[in-house]
Amino acid sequence: MTDTVETDTTVVKALRRLRLPQTQRNRELGLLLFAFLINAVAVALVQLGAEGQIDATFLYYCGGLTVLVLVLHVVLRFTARAADPFVVPIATVLSGLGLAMIYRLDLADDLSGWGAFSTRQLAWLVIAIVGATAVVLFLKNYRVLFRYTYVFGFAGIALLLLPLVPGLGVEAGADVWVSIGGLFSFQPGELAKLALGVFFAGYLVRTRESLTSVGTRFLGMTWPRARELGPLLLIWAASMGIIIFQRDLGTGLLIFGMFVAMLYAATGKTSWVLIGVVLAVSGAFFASRILPYVGARFTNWLDAFNPDLVNGSSYQLVSGIFGLAQGGLIGTGLGRGRPDLTPLAHSDYIFPSLGEELGLIGLFAILCLYMVFTSRGIRIGMAGQDDFGKLLATGLSFTIALQVFIMVGGVTRLIPLTGLTTPFLAAGGSSLVANWLIVALLLRVSDAVRSRPRVVIG
Repeated sequence: MTDTVETDTTVVKALRRLRLPQTQRNRELGLLLFAFLINAVAVALVQLGAEGQIDATFLYYCGGLTVLVLVLHVVLRFTARAADPFVVPIATVLSGLGLAMIYRLDLADDLSGWGAFSTRQLAWLVIAIVGATAVVLFLKNYRVLFRYTYVFGFAGIALLLLPLVPGLGVEAGADVWVSIGGLFSFQPGELAKLALGVFFAGYLVRTRESLTSVGTRFLGMTWPRARELGPLLLIWAASMGIIIFQRDLGTGLLIFGMFVAMLYAATGKTSWVLIGVVLAVSGAFFASRILPYVGARFTNWLDAFNPDLVNGSSYQLVSGIFGLAQGGLIGTGLGRGRPDLTPLAHSDYIFPSLGEELGLIGLFAILCLYMVFTSRGIRIGMAGQDDFGKLLATGLSFTIALQVFIMVGGVTRLIPLTGLTTPFLAAGGSSLVANWLIVALLLRVSDAVRSRPRVVIG
């Protein structure tokens, strides 16, 4: 009788493991089919709007992304059946829309073959999604990363310092590019944010007790003691070093903001956020006064329409704003606008490019996708079974949200322009690979959460 009961219990558990996760994968498949439809319509509209016909390139761009994502979906069915069903479809839609807009800009500039940005973007998408699939396949337990906390910390620092190495760094507006043999170039800072995200999560788990110790009570909040400010000040100094020596305002703000967000998630103290905001604002203010290139960005932000600047340093910003104004509420239609008039419309200014042709409604839909992506990531973290997974998922999700805010705020003149790329949308292989790796890590964390849930995630 006892053997029968045990056998029944084993069978029931096996059926539960099979039934519930496949429900999540079926939901993901339904969303993916809708995502493929959106991407296909976007490419078709680009061709009809710009060339008046649909040619074989339609299959090239739509089929490539579709096959890659379907392979990832099949892998998830066997290796991470309980993973979150919303993360991959959202990343697919954003990547597809970005690819369609880059292709539209290539048509305007009469670019084709390997010289076209869209061709290279598709190649980077292959690398990014294959990398994400590899992480899902081989990273069976994300908690293994916790063992290598300081290894990731050193790796993150090394990646940030690579552009300063003679012979590797590429001369540009900011020292953020590395070239290998003159044939291959990438931004190590994009991968550094991943490594530092793992490091921050592991470090804060180890030091959480000291950071949450009782401090001074003031203005209804508990403020940390002076000796507990060391880690925050150190990361702030490192971020300022990035701004000063690499002339990269965006990466400095992004890394510091990620650490503050994870610090808040680890301690629950609002005072850390306020201290972080004060440090960030004061650092940006002094940098604008001391560093000429930061000061120029602030000048363009505050006085963009000055006749002395509008045909020079602020031309890109003003051109993007006019493009958004031209799009209005519903946009000019894909392939029907002139986003190619704005410099770097395929990378730094892809958001205004989409705004001109999709309008305010289209941009609002894209921002909603980012909001859902971030909320799913934070929800995964909050339901996690261990502090490391909680901080890792929360930190990486917030990084995406912060990067979107910095980029969108810059091109809409809400804040000074920093030069970051818009996640998943903008042309740029390093950013694309890093963001799809974030997708893979979120899938692994969510699979672990759902397999042994403490809080039900809908």
